[in-house]
Amino acid sequence: MKKLVVLFTLIVSAFAFFSCEDSDEVSEEPYLIVKFQFDPTQVRLNNLGQPATIPSGHAAQSPDFSKISAHYFELAPTAYTQLGNGAILYHADETTAGGAVAIDFSKAVVVGEGEAFLRIPLSQVAQGNYEYVRVSLAYQEYNISIRNNGADYQGKLASFVGYNNYITTHSIGNNSFPVNGNRLQGYWAFALNDFPFATSGQAPAGATTVPNPIAATSPIPSGSCVVTGKFAQNLIINGNETRDVVITLSLSSNNSFEWQEVTSDGKYEPSIGENVVDMGLRGLLPTYVK
Repeated sequence: MKKLVVLFTLIVSAFAFFSCEDSDEVSEEPYLIVKFQFDPTQVRLNNLGQPATIPSGHAAQSPDFSKISAHYFELAPTAYTQLGNGAILYHADETTAGGAVAIDFSKAVVVGEGEAFLRIPLSQVAQGNYEYVRVSLAYQEYNISIRNNGADYQGKLASFVGYNNYITTHSIGNNSFPVNGNRLQGYWAFALNDFPFATSGQAPAGATTVPNPIAATSPIPSGSCVVTGKFAQNLIINGNETRDVVITLSLSSNNSFEWQEVTSDGKYEPSIGENVVDMGLRGLLPTYVK
């Protein structure tokens, strides 16, 4: 009987030993994780990636961002890599339900600052030496200040900056905006925070700023929102990573909401005919932690 007890004890101990070894050897696969952040102090750039001031007769403010979405993400090895020839890691759903091909907003991944937008196993990322990030922004949501009859109010604006957007119904708080069709880049909707007022409109075609510092060697299509940014030090993926690689896309919100002034007071006052002319983010600075 004692021999059986000893044998049973040895068997249990052996299973426990091997179980511990197996547990120690199992490790989660490392991921490439992409997050956004918004910086109102980051340099304000134009379409060519050069510092830009606010044009005469216009005014602007730095909105308080709450949400963002993108529909395309690519790592590019050099300034000569043409759009689409790098490592394409994400392409959102599109649809022809509204006629022409458009981003399907109902399936968009919408996140806040610091939240993971993409999470891709590093085994699925092509090994390479990457100098640039290219991200096509699709949707922005932020708070802005408006003036009406001498009083200032706070409201939330939904800005669709993707090349073309198929929207059924979208909402801001308790305000619903039925669209049920395509809207080109520059469609926006707005609702006051504490008052029952909501409206929508369309910025002029081609007015949305899309910074691309390598436009001379790797241009983007007209009407797209593929923002390009350069790593301070190239991102190298060699296939031997054992920890997550976290990329943070810092977007410049420095006076990114721009309008034509009727009254030159730096206050956005749509009731007197001041129209939105640009809602494009003003630069991209990508960083990473390995």
